[in-house]
Amino acid sequence: MKPTALVVDYGGVLTTPLSGTVDAWLAAERIEPERFRALMREWFGPDAAPNVAHDLETGRITPADFQHQYAAALQRTDGTRPDAEGLLERMFAGFQEEHRMLDVLRSARQHGLKTALLSNSWGFDYPREGWDGLFDAIVISGEVGMRKPEAEIYLHAARVLGVAPAACVFVDDLGPNVRAAVAVGMIGVRHRDVQTTIEELAAIFDKPFL
Repeated sequence: MKPTALVVDYGGVLTTPLSGTVDAWLAAERIEPERFRALMREWFGPDAAPNVAHDLETGRITPADFQHQYAAALQRTDGTRPDAEGLLERMFAGFQEEHRMLDVLRSARQHGLKTALLSNSWGFDYPREGWDGLFDAIVISGEVGMRKPEAEIYLHAARVLGVAPAACVFVDDLGPNVRAAVAVGMIGVRHRDVQTTIEELAAIFDKPFL
C-alpha cells in the first residue's frame, strides 16, 4: 500500500533533542544523572511494570500529583530532593521548536498527505498556535487515555486520520515507539537528526521535502 499519511512525535522530533534539554535541566537542578537514568529505566525499560509515569501519560493522575512523586524519586548531588512545584515546567523549559521539521509537515500537506501528531504527554503545555495548518489529527496520550507503545494508540491515530495503519509513516526518536508502530503495520522511521529523517521521508513517499 502506498503511504498517504505522516504521523510524528512531538518532543525530540518537532523540537530540539530531548537528551540535551534533560541534561541541561539535570545540571541546573543538580540532580544526580545516574539516579535519574535508573528511574527512567525502571519506568520505561522493556520489563517496566505499570507505574506512576504511565498513569501521567494516560491522564489517570494530574501533573501536579505526579510532580510530588517524581521529586521524591529523584535526588540532588547534596542528598536533598528537587522542588516538586513546577518540576515538569523546569524540565521542559529548554525545548525549542525544530522549524525544519515543521516545514516538513507543511510540505507533506502541500503534497496531499494527511498529517497527525502522536505524542505521550508529561503535562507539557504544547504550543498549539498554528497547529490547524500542520495537522489533520492530534492524538495526545493524556487526552485519549492511551500511550505509546501500546498498539491501540497507533490504531486510534490511523482511525482518526481515516486511513489504514499500512498507509501511515510514523516518526519518533525512541526505538520502542517506532517498533510498536511497525508491529501494527505502519512504516517506522527512527528520528536521529533532521536531515536524515527528511531524506528517509523523501525516499518513502517518493516526494521532495524541503
